[in-house]
Amino acid sequence: MINGGLLAAVTLGSNSFNLLLAKPNPQGIPQVVAKHKRKVRLADGMTAQGALGDEAFARGLECLSWFGDILRSAEVAGVEVLATAALRYANNGDAFCQQALPLLGYPIEVISGDREAELIYQGMRACSQVDGTALVIDIGGASTELVVGDETSIGFKHSFELGCVSYNQQFLSQGCLSASFDSIHQAVTKALAPQMEKLLAQPWQHCLGVSGTVRSLFELKESGWLPQGLVTRAELQEVKRQLCHDPQPIFASLDAERRPTFVAGVAILLALFELLHIDGLDLAGGALREGVLVQLQANCC
Repeated sequence: MINGGLLAAVTLGSNSFNLLLAKPNPQGIPQVVAKHKRKVRLADGMTAQGALGDEAFARGLECLSWFGDILRSAEVAGVEVLATAALRYANNGDAFCQQALPLLGYPIEVISGDREAELIYQGMRACSQVDGTALVIDIGGASTELVVGDETSIGFKHSFELGCVSYNQQFLSQGCLSASFDSIHQAVTKALAPQMEKLLAQPWQHCLGVSGTVRSLFELKESGWLPQGLVTRAELQEVKRQLCHDPQPIFASLDAERRPTFVAGVAILLALFELLHIDGLDLAGGALREGVLVQLQANCC
């Protein structure tokens, strides 16, 4: 039982590191009182041998030193630190976790893709009002999770080895953006192929996105660049057309930190729309971080 302390959820993604501080709420989801985030881009510059690059390694440790200072100054009763794809794949991930421990003050748990998908779905359900079945898409820096379920159970979950940071590095060095979109579509098609039959057999009534790419698309709606409502396939095609012609009008409406991986994220999302026959996508209210908080509260309270 927690006696007055805060819950702290730390998630180490391949693109962003996040720290949420929340008050326990046994009657509902924990109440977030502080959010801290840094675009570490841990997967950026990963070597051909599968090691985290030196600069990304250093950025990650610097961020965790900052998080450690925050945690040491807060009245924290429960802490969970989870890492995702970049540290799952990196052959120097153990070394990173060992060096991070004295800086952060808490051990890092590197979770499986399936566990990540479960927590993403749990966070979405806790923070979004969605009746019936839903497909949830989370485009991360080095992996993309697809989950289908209803209010009580998950029918499909899988973490695919594709992401906006890794694909940005792999495909967007090409001079022609149109060719990059085609290459990413082919790569997504290949990655999904082993799971396609099972995935398409799952019915869903709603589609929700939880990634930075999806939030960026809704920023375009807020700025008037796209119409209000769900993100549609036609809108993604128009965003692609503008990006290939002149990306600056779109970039002017986006948070500067999201611009470097936006093109790759849109290309991945457009491929998913076409492969999975998605008509429209809404923005989810929560994802991995919120799922970790819900789990932490259940374990502590």
